[in-house]
Amino acid sequence: MQEARKEGYRQSVSARRALIAGLAAALTVFAVQPCKTAEPVKIAVFDFELDDKSAGGGIIAQDVIDIENLKLSTEEARRMLSASGRYSIVDVGRVAGELIAAGGIRHCNECDGPLARKLGADQSMVGVFTRVNRTEYTLQILVRDTRTGAVVSNSFTGLRMGANYSWPRGVKWLMDNRILSAQRAQ
Repeated sequence: MQEARKEGYRQSVSARRALIAGLAAALTVFAVQPCKTAEPVKIAVFDFELDDKSAGGGIIAQDVIDIENLKLSTEEARRMLSASGRYSIVDVGRVAGELIAAGGIRHCNECDGPLARKLGADQSMVGVFTRVNRTEYTLQILVRDTRTGAVVSNSFTGLRMGANYSWPRGVKWLMDNRILSAQRAQ
């Protein structure tokens, strides 16, 4: 009886070893196979806007430096998304007229999703700088799913003791620390 148990135990150990060896061989084969990466998400990044809530907001119009820094901020977001390899940037030029007619991204009642979907994008991105005063700003970047309208990411940061030249740095920080880092974690 004891001999039969020993024999059964030896067979069980042999079977486990064979199973482990087979699994190791299979895993090695799969590990050597090239990984198929997911298709990049098509994202429409709309031009970032300024919402001037400062005391001079209704009096002082956007100047050339504001316009340039908004442009640089939008370009930084597009560059970082593209460089991540997870996104493909969709040109928004075809719907610029519709966006202007709606009063800009801040006044179009969440039109970014439908407009981006019209362009064939999976997601839309909008960014709004709010000027509190000439050295204090906030930045909100919102990413939306174009099929459902659901907010994928709503990131916010404050920029203190700076000026409009710090806007692209604020975009970089939010992209690195909120938007792209959240995608890396998934």
